[in-house]
Amino acid sequence: MDEFRNGRCDKILKVVVFDLGGTLMQYVGMPHSWEDFYYQGFEEIIRKFRHPVSQEIVEKSFQMLKEFNPRIHYREVEYSAEYIFTKILEPWHMDIPIQSCIETFWSGLRLKAEIYPETINVLQELKEKGYAIAALTDLPSAMPDDIFRKDISELLGYFDYYVSSSVAGYRKPNCKGLQMISERFSVPITELIFIGDEEKDRKTAMNANCKFIWIQRTEKNEESIGNLYELLDVCILN
Repeated sequence: MDEFRNGRCDKILKVVVFDLGGTLMQYVGMPHSWEDFYYQGFEEIIRKFRHPVSQEIVEKSFQMLKEFNPRIHYREVEYSAEYIFTKILEPWHMDIPIQSCIETFWSGLRLKAEIYPETINVLQELKEKGYAIAALTDLPSAMPDDIFRKDISELLGYFDYYVSSSVAGYRKPNCKGLQMISERFSVPITELIFIGDEEKDRKTAMNANCKFIWIQRTEKNEESIGNLYELLDVCILN
């Protein structure tokens, strides 16, 4: 396999790893930190289960959920949605299964997942060329993997291996997920190529000492690509 240097490579690496949010898809209209939308989720729980809760208690849960948000309070260790919601809803004293509360909370956010227009075409071309495709994504804080996987169900068939922060147990820039992908394909971690849109993605690649391609759809510079089609120009598919 040839080295990746100066934004180009002679041959694409055998295992291509994609970040998801901001790289292959997006939640329409959602910022990086979703804290302002937490109230909608809490209100949906109150409405559906007709469980009266004071504004003071809701505010307490809101602050607790913010504490778990890694974009506000840095953390690499991942916590399950069940663990987080058990903690933040404890003051509500509800006799409702926690899983039902989780599903209701996320339905209240009315999220709309959108696959970028070129994503499927690029993934298909990579698959046709025989390359392995992996996904490495941090789940939105407190979102269960099964909810996220439903939102990206159109993409799952293109992945030879899917690793979320829930699967790895760690969030980026911890490179545990890349280590798992390396082991899965018996490829040295340094031979992976990771495509992502955030600084933490770049740092993840640095921590693994592997190749990185930065995709910046709105603020492209000389060191980045502006869409996935440019990836096919960066790494020549022979």
